[in-house]
Amino acid sequence: MSRLPAVGFILACVFLDALGIGLIIPVLPRLIGTLAANADAQTSWYGSIMVSYGLMQFLSAPAIGALSDRIGRRPVLLTGILGLAVMMFVPAFTDSLWLILASRLVGGIMSSNIVVAQAYIADVTEASKRVAAFGRIGAIFGIAFILGPALGGMLGEVDLCAGVICIINFFYGLFVLPESLREPSEAPFSLAHANPFASLSALSREPVVLPILLVITLYTLSQSLVQCTWALYTEFRYGWTPRTIGFSIFLLGAAITFNQGWLLPRLTNHFSAGHLITGGLLIGLTALLGIGLSPTGGPALILLAAFAFMGIVGPTLQSIISRTGSRTTQGIRLGAASSLNSFTGAVSPVIGTPLLFCTTQNAPNDIAAGTPYFLAAFLVAAALLLSQRLGIGKAITDNQQ
Repeated sequence: MSRLPAVGFILACVFLDALGIGLIIPVLPRLIGTLAANADAQTSWYGSIMVSYGLMQFLSAPAIGALSDRIGRRPVLLTGILGLAVMMFVPAFTDSLWLILASRLVGGIMSSNIVVAQAYIADVTEASKRVAAFGRIGAIFGIAFILGPALGGMLGEVDLCAGVICIINFFYGLFVLPESLREPSEAPFSLAHANPFASLSALSREPVVLPILLVITLYTLSQSLVQCTWALYTEFRYGWTPRTIGFSIFLLGAAITFNQGWLLPRLTNHFSAGHLITGGLLIGLTALLGIGLSPTGGPALILLAAFAFMGIVGPTLQSIISRTGSRTTQGIRLGAASSLNSFTGAVSPVIGTPLLFCTTQNAPNDIAAGTPYFLAAFLVAAALLLSQRLGIGKAITDNQQ
């Protein structure tokens, strides 16, 4: 198996996967709005659908990763892509909010294949180069989000198109994606060990990994709050349309692509992991405070692009987690870490959706209208404080030596 082509194949699959999801981001709130009775019902249904997706990701990510350790990355990845296609087609052919909710439950399970993509990259990448490699996955998502939401904002009803893209992704992987795991794990697959609670408990007993997990929880919760509230927040506070929302995510995707695809590999040559984490969290904190304080959409749009810089924290932490275990446990370890991201994705709508009522019930120039983003800023500040108090930068440096 040639390693460089394998990386290209997996990144292309990730791109098509993310493009299909990105297409429906600016459309989903408006779609729910056309089916819901009023704005309050729209907000509640939107929050429920977002919660269901993240909850299923949380429950399934370690199991999906462990299964890929056992039977290989390729079959698990392809099954997940096919399942996502089903999820995309459902909103195109139904006007039932309950069926849309059910499709998101299935989609949450299948979308856990991002863990398999990360394990695949770890299989074929030297340990010292994994920060940049994981950053490329983030950059690929950025490129997909540049195209997907922009097209979704312009075209409106694109659920069918998103499903077709996932089908193309499946056949692409079926014919060109080689297996990366040369020596599968011989341990029997067991949900008793592959559930998120057991896998996270095992990781948290490792002194180097525990502080990383705490920081991941806080900063991904902040990111998830932005993701789940941005569309409705900008619609309610700034009066943005799906087209404007789509182009705002276009800008976010461009910033993610630049930061993780071009800037991060260069920063790793000059700064330690601890400095990258501190710098990313500081910039994210500043951007979130600015968005909450901004009564108009223009400054918020610029600050959203700055917020993308905080994304360099994720690849840095994922890299060190991948280096603390054996090759045959990459899937379950990365799955456990990813389950935290999924957990925050499930919890954030529960937290963020009620806070959107502060936005709807206050004038755009009232400080209270920015409440969702002040909370996100508080979480980043807590992550920054913990990273300094627990010496996470030193722990990472010691582990790398």
